[in-house]
Amino acid sequence: MIMGTKSLRLTVAQALVRFLGAQYVEDDGVEERLFAGCFGIFGHGNVAGVGQALLQAELSDPASLPYVLGRNEQALVHSAVAYARMKNRRQVWAVTTSIGPGATNMITGAALATINRLPVLLLPADSFASRHAAPLLQELELPDSGDVSVNDAFRPVSKYFDRIWRPEQLPAALLNAMRVLTDPAETGAVTLCLPQDVQAQAHDWPEELFARRVWHLRRPAPERSMIETAAEIIATAERPVIIAGGGVIYSGAEQALADLCAATGIPVGQTQAGKGSVVFDHPQSLGAIGATGTTAANAIARDADVVIGVGTRYSDFTTASRTQFADPGVKFVNLNIAALDVIKHAGLQVVGDARESLLALTERLGDFRVPESYRSKIGALAAEWDATVTAAYAAGPGEDGRLNQSAVIGAVNELSDPRDVVVCAAGSMPGDLHKLWRTRDAKGYHVEYGYSCMGYEIPGGIGVRLACPDRDVFVMIGDGSYLMMPGELATAVQEGIKLIVILVQNQGFASIGALSESVGSQRFGTRYRHRTETGRLDGNLLEVDLAANAASLGVHVITATTREELEAAIGAAKRAESTTVIHVETDPMLGSPDSESWWDVPISEVSELDSTQAAYAEYAEAKKAQHPYLRPTQ
Repeated sequence: MIMGTKSLRLTVAQALVRFLGAQYVEDDGVEERLFAGCFGIFGHGNVAGVGQALLQAELSDPASLPYVLGRNEQALVHSAVAYARMKNRRQVWAVTTSIGPGATNMITGAALATINRLPVLLLPADSFASRHAAPLLQELELPDSGDVSVNDAFRPVSKYFDRIWRPEQLPAALLNAMRVLTDPAETGAVTLCLPQDVQAQAHDWPEELFARRVWHLRRPAPERSMIETAAEIIATAERPVIIAGGGVIYSGAEQALADLCAATGIPVGQTQAGKGSVVFDHPQSLGAIGATGTTAANAIARDADVVIGVGTRYSDFTTASRTQFADPGVKFVNLNIAALDVIKHAGLQVVGDARESLLALTERLGDFRVPESYRSKIGALAAEWDATVTAAYAAGPGEDGRLNQSAVIGAVNELSDPRDVVVCAAGSMPGDLHKLWRTRDAKGYHVEYGYSCMGYEIPGGIGVRLACPDRDVFVMIGDGSYLMMPGELATAVQEGIKLIVILVQNQGFASIGALSESVGSQRFGTRYRHRTETGRLDGNLLEVDLAANAASLGVHVITATTREELEAAIGAAKRAESTTVIHVETDPMLGSPDSESWWDVPISEVSELDSTQAAYAEYAEAKKAQHPYLRPTQ
């Protein structure tokens, strides 16, 4: 201890909790707590350390770091990540778990957070630092290493990883954790492993460690010379297009983007994370782009001579596996706060905050306007797609009377309020939502598609509702994803969190079933069927009552079989004050409108199956359109 410095004697866990409660974040002059709370499940590895510290903090100041008990550790990370996304990464949650499976259950959630570049603080318990009682229950023993635990599996999926072997290491680890959690370019999962004996160990801490600390969220301005070069490239374009990614929304750059588009006439296609960056009926909005995009956006993208990527990481779905931009002379101008993203497709590298970059670019472009003929084409293509969406919303049921999934999406979209939020993550619905959902608010669309994690939807909905308690949250989820993680409905009941869950039952994996068919695998292993005497899963469909399952978890359930019943159920759920699950059966064979795009899924080069042989022939032909996009921009 430094001479003359006042100290507090606390355990490592108590010091950790007190520190987290004193962290604040500032953006555009507005300050708020960085940590909204702590999700967790207690076990022998954290109940006596972090659990005791959270109890002590709650009794002293319930608002300092509220604790929420969940049912599944992976789900808790999903809730935390969804919350951070809705808050534009301005607020985060911590998640505490026990050692062993409680800790490793979080690895999937950590990967999701880091891939989506969303901040979350993970606090898994770890093996004894002292090793007095080794080997411990749930301890990994390796013959060639004594300092490795199962928690080392977090290293590749964390943006920052540390293990607190001694109390003296905590302050430096905490400051590094805050550095990453508040870095708009390098954020993601932060993992601090806490050996269970160290958690309970007492230490004399300097009072300064617990002083109110404000972390500024930086908004780096782009280099003037790069903005000038970007404007020069765009000014030569006849068919420019903007790809708006999640960085537009996280930066709060929606108005700046809308103003640039209105001033120049440049159209916008939106990624999954960027959907909502311009509202659906903006004159320059083409809707979704890429493999799950609209025919309007994809047609414009195919002929674009300059592609302006704003806050996008150019995933394979966005670029249609590098077939989307077909003009042989296409140039890329990349505006992004992350250096990793600005180099993609050998684009012009404009590093900076999305809002600041768009404002600077708008000013520099001056009186640049796209040709009137191009503007007319944009309007005609957008109107054509809008008519396609209207028809999809009105689609009738299949031959057996089951609803069309597009019509289900249409009913939810039309009966929800403009500020309501739709949540989804996996299966066929993310693609259908991306192309069909008419987004009326920047935060009205919440589809996790960086990791596309089955089971995300319900815990994600909890995080969204916690972040925005004044918005209704519609969780769109298929039966396959529902069965992964339904237990968090009980958490919603426990916390009084209202969700409207649209549970779509189609007896299996509709998305992968359609993909399987397209690659020549005949929908093998994608339906929920009984195993027969042949040894194959080709029997009758399983009799699974998902409505009864949901009801058993304490929520109200409504079953809808017709469009009229679905609309009535949505109205009742909107009026309700607690969670409602609307169970509806759909026909998985009724697809949504085609995007006229492609996604690279390799197909067996040799096969005994005619279906696979035919699919490979089509695949080989489609591969010819792939482009490395390595042409210099300047």
